[in-house]
Amino acid sequence: MTMTNGLYSILTEMIEGGHGHASGVIVLLDGKIAGGDSHFYYTGSYTADRGKWRGELTTNQHTKSAGVLPLFGGREVTTGFSGTYTADRADVQGAALVGKTSVRISSRLELLSPL
Repeated sequence: MTMTNGLYSILTEMIEGGHGHASGVIVLLDGKIAGGDSHFYYTGSYTADRGKWRGELTTNQHTKSAGVLPLFGGREVTTGFSGTYTADRADVQGAALVGKTSVRISSRLELLSPL
């Protein structure tokens, strides 16, 4: 089984090293990643085979948030991740170095529309 190319919703929780969450959309297309939410955009790449996948996701801020300084705010942050997938869903665990702080994340992707 290969990873389904498509538009996915993504929900990310920081599980260690920081507090917070993000939700947005992400496109997975032949090993490339692009997406974003109201404050950040994401780019990256991945490999997938037999229900397992891994890759890197780089996060950049495109819009400042009023009155709040997000942990990733104003920084380019790259997260390495690995996880599992089915035809319409994927789960990942990852880690990012934000300044001197290691942040672990957990994300769930759900297929909205295949490409």
